[in-house]
Amino acid sequence: MDIHIIPFSTNTFDVAFCNHVMEHVDDDIKAMSELHRVLKPGGWAIIQSPLDVRREKTLQDPAITSPADREKYYWQADHQRLYGRDYGKRLRQAGFHVTEDRFVMELDETLIQRYALPREELIYLCHKR
Repeated sequence: MDIHIIPFSTNTFDVAFCNHVMEHVDDDIKAMSELHRVLKPGGWAIIQSPLDVRREKTLQDPAITSPADREKYYWQADHQRLYGRDYGKRLRQAGFHVTEDRFVMELDETLIQRYALPREELIYLCHKR
């Protein structure tokens, strides 16, 4: 399905899980808004994407089109953008109430290594009110 136009009615789902999708889509705010639309009031979603925590704002440049340049600037040849610390703000722009959870950062180092978790990853827990 096209996440820009999700083929389900408004207020259909209690939960949505979207992992490493938003960096691939043409219009991430539209796709995030569609996830918000299909959630029921009180529903929640986890919407994860690669994030460069050193970057304040998301890098998205229409001039970056070649696979080599996308690999260089966005970390993968098929990415459309590289999110910065404003990722939560972008999710809020789509209508979500967002909690940026530091769960992984608070785990013991042995667990982080055992499960190969990204040390700096925030969990983006999104609620529809």
